[in-house]
Amino acid sequence: MDQTVAERIKRDIADNDVVLYMKGTPVFPQCGFSAAVVQVLSHLGVKFKGIDILVDPALRQGIKEFTNWPTIPQLYVKGEFVGGCDIIREMYEAGELQDLLREKGVATADAA
Repeated sequence: MDQTVAERIKRDIADNDVVLYMKGTPVFPQCGFSAAVVQVLSHLGVKFKGIDILVDPALRQGIKEFTNWPTIPQLYVKGEFVGGCDIIREMYEAGELQDLLREKGVATADAA
């Protein structure tokens, strides 16, 4: 993996509590899986940084190698890889995602 790409990924996940590597942007997702994760995070009122992997082929490949996870989107919370679309959806429906965010100290709309 390109060292520059690895450093960029490390910096992004260190500088932001919640990072979503996705196809497209949070406002205009380019695939249904990315859109589904954006919808879950938005519904929970979580502030997150969306990173469009479509604009950077090196990053698109690099993030898959970084996590050893073959698909996009990929969600990170406080520097920790949480999962892709199916995992996020299942965790959300079970209330586990909300618990994880709370444990990590990430503000959500329903935290009150």
